[in-house]
This record gives sequence, C-alpha cells and structure tokens, in this order.
Amino acid sequence: METLRLGLAGFGTVGSGLAKILQENGEIIRARTGRSIAIKTVLVRDLAKKRAVDLGPDVRFTASPDDLVNDPDIDVVVELMGGIDTAKGLITRALSSGKHVVTANKHLLALHGPELSALAAARGLGLFYEASVAGGIPIVQTLRESLGANRIERLVGIMNGTANYILSEMTTSHLDFATALKQAQDLGYAEADPTYDIEGLDTAHKLVVLIRLAYGRDFPLSSVPVRGITQVTPLDIELAREFGYRIKLLAQAREVDGRIEASVQPTLVKYTFLLARVGGNFNAVRVEGNAVGPIMLHGQGAGDLPTGSAVMADIMAICRGLAVPGWRFDNTGFGNRPLAQADILPSDEAVSMHYFRFAVADRPGVMASIAHAMAEHGISIAQAVQKGDMSATDVPIVFLTHNARAKAVAETIREIDAMSFTVRPTVHFPIL
Repeated sequence: METLRLGLAGFGTVGSGLAKILQENGEIIRARTGRSIAIKTVLVRDLAKKRAVDLGPDVRFTASPDDLVNDPDIDVVVELMGGIDTAKGLITRALSSGKHVVTANKHLLALHGPELSALAAARGLGLFYEASVAGGIPIVQTLRESLGANRIERLVGIMNGTANYILSEMTTSHLDFATALKQAQDLGYAEADPTYDIEGLDTAHKLVVLIRLAYGRDFPLSSVPVRGITQVTPLDIELAREFGYRIKLLAQAREVDGRIEASVQPTLVKYTFLLARVGGNFNAVRVEGNAVGPIMLHGQGAGDLPTGSAVMADIMAICRGLAVPGWRFDNTGFGNRPLAQADILPSDEAVSMHYFRFAVADRPGVMASIAHAMAEHGISIAQAVQKGDMSATDVPIVFLTHNARAKAVAETIREIDAMSFTVRPTVHFPIL
C-alpha cells in the first residue's frame, strides 16, 4: 500500500491532535483512502522541548524549513505554526516545490488566500484549509462541495469559542466581563493576550475565508466592519434577556442586490433561535441556501482532536484526489478561477432591527424627546422600557426598533448623545 508522507510545520496543540488521530484511527483512514499516511518530518523551534505525543524513532524533528520543502519524499506540507510572514514563505516554497499544502492559518488566508490559491492552481496542487474556520466543524467542505448547487443567501456564525464562552458565562453565571475573561484564561480557552478573540479580529479572518467560498468573490479583510465584546455589560445582557434575547458575537454575510454585506459585532439573538443556545466555547455556523434552505453546523471550534480532525479530513481529500489520474484540485470551489473583488454594500446602508440603551437624567419628557429624535430619522420603535428606582440619579431607557438603516442609527445616536439629559454614551447593538 502506497504511503502519503507528511511534513508538519509546528507540533503544538493541533499537531499533537493530528498525531493522535493517525495513531488511533489509522486503520479506518487507510480503509477510506486506500493509503497509509505517515508523518516523516516535524519542523519546530525548540528541538529540546518535551512533546505531548511520542512519534517514534522514524520521525525526524528539525529546526530548518529546508528539511520540509526540499525533501522529495514529503508529499504534503501541513502548516500549523501560525503567523503571517514565515508561514507564507513556507507555504509558497512548498507549493513551488510541488508539494500539496494543508493549513489552519485563517489570518494568513484572510490576507493572502487568493494569491496562494492561484499559485497552487498553477502547479496543479491542493491548498486545503478546513481547520482554518470553526475547528472541527466541516464548514469549508460544506460550502465548497455539499452546497455547491446553492446560491448562498445568508451566512451567520459564532466562530470564536473564547468570545462565546465569555458571553455565555456573563449570561448564565452573571459574571462581569473581566471575571469571565479571567475564567476563560484559567481554563485555557483564552490566550494571555486575548485581543484577537475579544475584539472580533479572529472572527473577521474566518468570515473573509467563508465569503470567498460562499460567493466566489474576494472581500478584503480591511473592509469588514469589526466590533468586539469588551463593551458588553451585565446590564445589557440582563436587559436583552428581559426582551427575550441573548447577546452573541456574530459574523454575518449576505448578498443584497448583488452587493455583499458583511460584519462582525455583538448582536441580539432571539432566545428561541438555535444560535442563541450555543453555549460555552462551542461554535456554530448557519447557512441559508436558496435550494437547501437553512442549515446549521454546531460543534467544537478549537482543541487538539477537533481541529486535528479537520486537518486530517483535508489530508484524506488529497489522498482521494491523487488516486484519480489527471485530477485537478479545486481549491476555491469555483474552478480555481481568479476571484473578482466583491461589490461591497457600505456599512451605513445595512438594514436591521436595533437595540438602544440610553443613560439619561431622570426627569420628565426624556423618553418623549428620544422617541421624537428617532422618529425624525425614520426609526420606528417596536418596544420601549424605562428601568430605575426612586433613589437613582440616572436611569437606563431601552428601545428595540423595527428595521432601520445603520446611517440613520448613527445619526440618531450622535443627536441624542449631545442632548443635555444624556449622562453617558448610548449603547447600541443590532438584532438578528
């Protein structure tokens, strides 16, 4: 039986998970692919470091990328080290050397995916990246293959387990943000520097990758409006709950009259929706296709075995392609054709329902003044409530609206924040 040989770049959490899967599930992998798969060489920074998985005496550890890209016996380079410049250089060299590539590097793909896909296509090679989005959830394959006959009408996802864990703990355990973040770090769900997770940047990287697969167009990362969860307070979580909503960090994309609308931001989700019930560090992606209708994929968004499972799925896909003479790997889902730039819907033209919380002085006529300002900007109120007690010097007033354009919302907030009775800046979130 022919063996497919791997060169791993990085042997941390995901690399260790991949090795465990090969050791434990080798028989079923051989049965499904008709090949044995073996790790030949592992690129690491520290050769003396103790490894979580023993790969045996036949696997070589190296600190030189040349030992991966220049070895004619290595068929696939698996990039699991992260970062941008070094990873891009390694992938470029691997493809140029005739090696297929599997990567979990969503940030690199968000910035340079089309360029790397074009290089792979020119060499007739596979560039696979299932593990780059939502860990063990097979969303890349689903969009590229299973839903290939659909026009994707909308894509909505919870795609960062750290942010979802924090918001879940704030909701169910009534923690404040700082306490929930510290708890996530203690459990290993959040990095020591959690900026990419809590500011929505990690989610934006993943959204850009999915937009290419869903719509066949390139939506630049710099064009995605991104807002993190650091300003979500226990008060807003509790008020949202009273109205029947949960707050989630959502990535969203949809096509509106030929233009693509996309965003990453905290959003109120009706508690009856499945997305609202995705708890802890789990991920979920909901896709609406014009033929299939709505579907949702839910599962572990990170971790050694879930993400290792996604990496292994890509390696197995390469095996199957190699078994077909003359097979051309389709890395984009659109026949490897260069992706056109997306016609982007400006963020101020986006339309949705909205949640407003105004912090105002407790005096007569305030609610009427706010309602009048909203009406002047064409914003229709669906629900309103004033919270407070007799001893309070200021009170929160909450409005939920019908559909309104983001530009009108921004203008309304500026006007109300400038009013004499407004004590603190307005808090605002869209509603799914």
